[in-house]
Amino acid sequence: MTLARVRSGALRGIDGIPIDVEVDIGSGLPAFNIVGLPDASVQEARERVRSAIRNAGFEFPLRRITVNLAPADVRKEGPTYDLPIAVAILVASEQVPDRFRDVALLGELSLDGRLRHANGVLPLMAMCAQAGIESAIVPAEDLAEAQLLTGTRVFGIETLSQAKDDPETWTSSVSPPPSPPSRSFEPPERGTHDLSTVQGQEHIKRALEVAVAGAHNVILQGPPGAGKTLLARAMPGLLPPLAPIEALEVTKLYSVAGMLARGGPLVHRRPFRSPHHTVSHAGLVGGGSTIRPGEVSLAHRGVLFLDEFPEFSSAALESLREPLESGMVTITRARGSVTFPARFLLVAAMNPCPCGYYGDAKHACSCAEATVSRYQRRISGPLLDRFDLFVDVPRVEYEELIGEPTGEPSSAVRRRVAAARDIQRRRLEGSDRITNAEMGPLEVREFCQRPLAAEAQPLLATAMEQLGLSARAFHRVLKVARTIADLDSSERIETHQLAEAIQYRRRGRD
Repeated sequence: MTLARVRSGALRGIDGIPIDVEVDIGSGLPAFNIVGLPDASVQEARERVRSAIRNAGFEFPLRRITVNLAPADVRKEGPTYDLPIAVAILVASEQVPDRFRDVALLGELSLDGRLRHANGVLPLMAMCAQAGIESAIVPAEDLAEAQLLTGTRVFGIETLSQAKDDPETWTSSVSPPPSPPSRSFEPPERGTHDLSTVQGQEHIKRALEVAVAGAHNVILQGPPGAGKTLLARAMPGLLPPLAPIEALEVTKLYSVAGMLARGGPLVHRRPFRSPHHTVSHAGLVGGGSTIRPGEVSLAHRGVLFLDEFPEFSSAALESLREPLESGMVTITRARGSVTFPARFLLVAAMNPCPCGYYGDAKHACSCAEATVSRYQRRISGPLLDRFDLFVDVPRVEYEELIGEPTGEPSSAVRRRVAAARDIQRRRLEGSDRITNAEMGPLEVREFCQRPLAAEAQPLLATAMEQLGLSARAFHRVLKVARTIADLDSSERIETHQLAEAIQYRRRGRD
């Protein structure tokens, strides 16, 4: 036999694309060519595969070898084609049995023939299930990740030399469905805080509870040292665990990014991402020479915290507008476009001016009025319009700091948040929406406007007139009011609930 074919896959965003790896061993001077739009890392597979085959105890054919990665119009990136190329060469040279024709192979090879971890195993396993590929071979250390989806029998091998062994000797499993997360909450990650450790600021804690319950974007503004960052870092403790479908979405993203934990790869804890204000545009929204998800996607179904909000570059801030509205990021290159999900809760913290003390009663501001205005204008009106809650964070008084903590622990708030989110999930069942913040105009009319108490409607009309709310801000007020009603387990939206939602709007710049 001089011709062999095995299966593999390429990543496009968080989706897999079936790839056929074809190898022809012909006559002529020794050569090793890879065609089919490979990038530099795939071209380098020639040297890794040559050494791995020899060091695994096989003979590398000294003939003309042509490897074709089909379809040829899909860019092939990364080292995961090492294993399928090596196995196809061994099959074509009749050194291993021809039993891999309908088996998907993924994995990077070491020079000694051992298999290394591969990024994107989970989405590639989903591709196998959709393409009807019944078996797959992955590095043994990625077996736990590959088992998260059903429909494919997965084998894990440690070295290339095992390709000649009987498959019954390989570590294998028919992947079980992922277990749902326990209702008991995992401890927040390092660097986060319990809400009870924050002295005072009770009205701020209430605003954060509303924001988390409905996944509403919130901006915190106040002087330095008022507790903005501390409050934001307490938010992971208020979030319920990921639902199974959410967990798979997040796990796919972290698989593509190569950020999954070994051994227990399914992500249960909601992400909390806090990039520095010097982050690049590609680091924030995704991209790069090899397109990878950015911080907005790594925060999918969790929290994206941007401290010192006006200090981020204008390009980075404006790039947030589309994902905040659509819940996804599309990165376009000459070769095509890639889409990543980016449905996150944005928490921004900022000072009112460069020195931080504009409007402070106890500390004089050293900034000129023009400087203050220019600083605040770094955040455009269209971007501000995508925030649901605007919260002023005042300085904490001495009496509150020295007193005993009186606030609720995060666990108590989390129970209310989980109950409110369960109400939202049942209400929006059958759609691809999960929280109130995701509701479209039809859902807003059905679940927010119609249940609005008659006595609350004049208040809404007055707010529209006096605050100059845009149509987007009008819908956001109603969504926040719906969330407040859900926290109260109320079917109708009462006047006091609408009034609370209105007082979270920014004055004078909608």
